[in-house]
Amino acid sequence: MAKAISASELGIELQREDDASLFKWFIASFLMGKRIQAPIAAQAYKVIVEEQGCDTARKLQHCTSRDLVAMLGRAHYVRYDETTAQRLLDLSAKLNAEYAGSIIRMRNASDSPEAFEKRLAEFDGVGPKTIEIFMRDAAKVLF
Repeated sequence: MAKAISASELGIELQREDDASLFKWFIASFLMGKRIQAPIAAQAYKVIVEEQGCDTARKLQHCTSRDLVAMLGRAHYVRYDETTAQRLLDLSAKLNAEYAGSIIRMRNASDSPEAFEKRLAEFDGVGPKTIEIFMRDAAKVLF
């Protein structure tokens, strides 16, 4: 089994009450939670967030599906590019609509880590693997 990639290995320094780093890690976790090699998912994260500057839910939501498919393609993340692009758009739209784009607001709306994980699972394309990856690094700054 391949070694898991951590937030810090992607240059994401998770800190308490830091929505920017939590959002970046959520996107990276989402990409790595799919049946795709972790280095390719990490590269897709770098293209979308670092190179293209889609580092907030609002910025991500303003991309088109075609833009995201092209970004994923540049990272060789081509297996599920169409569905992944749409789910990234849906994820950002839901985060913006329900939590003003804030992972911390989502946490504040949850009365326990389990309730927070249940909210994460409500995002299309976020399953147990994505939640496991995200919480592995984020739990210590969220709870």
